[in-house]
Amino acid sequence: MSTIQITKPKVEISPSILDEIKTQVYEAGQVVIHFVYQNEDFWIGSKIRIWPSSYLYDKGSAHISELVHCENIVQAPMWQEVTFGTKCYFTLIFSGLPRDCSTFDFIEDCGGEGGGFEVLDVARNESDIYYFKIY
Repeated sequence: MSTIQITKPKVEISPSILDEIKTQVYEAGQVVIHFVYQNEDFWIGSKIRIWPSSYLYDKGSAHISELVHCENIVQAPMWQEVTFGTKCYFTLIFSGLPRDCSTFDFIEDCGGEGGGFEVLDVARNESDIYYFKIY
């Protein structure tokens, strides 16, 4: 599985939900990561999920930001099917990173099962909103 950082993709989200998330992120100092998962390899379909043990690791300290909310993806142990040629858009919200954090890793700890999502060496931006494509 490969991951690349992408520019803001066109995603349809209710304006009221967007306003609520923006307010919550601003007030709580949270980190928002939007993903698009595209099933390009598995003709019979692919299954994805997110483990609650997904974290952001500050590369400059021992700080770990915890997953606080997810949208449009099921949590383990459930599975969500993504049929061949389709995309699944989902969002993860994490507790805030330290102010002096400049680079972090996103790692989904699957309890030894393997196959977890990983995005390494993410350069932090001012908005703390990120976009990634997983394929």
